[in-house]
Amino acid sequence: MKTEDFIKERALLAEQAAQAARERASVARWNLDVVVFLFAILITIVILLFEGFESYIVAPIGVFGLTMVWIVGQRRGNQLYKLFYREEMVKLEQREHDILFAKTETTTPTTPATPEAEGKGEQNSISS
Repeated sequence: MKTEDFIKERALLAEQAAQAARERASVARWNLDVVVFLFAILITIVILLFEGFESYIVAPIGVFGLTMVWIVGQRRGNQLYKLFYREEMVKLEQREHDILFAKTETTTPTTPATPEAEGKGEQNSISS
């Protein structure tokens, strides 16, 4: 029964870590490099259209630019997801360890010092 509970708990931890990592990666996917690249593509398209280039020439450039942004964003998102997943697993395992350690500290019985035990210790130190 303990093993099944442990497996379920580990699966829950993994699911929580995956969700947190997914959220963090989706936010961090679009960095300044991607935005600058998007603006460069937009400026290139606008310049080509003002110069009189036909749309069948300009459209593939726009599609290429958007495709590159999507590919770079997906790749970066996957890299960040893996990194954040490891971080979240470490955090959750540390939290679980801290909780278990706190439980064992509160449930560990301590033996109170008795006057008899203290007296014996004094006698041994005096007789030595």
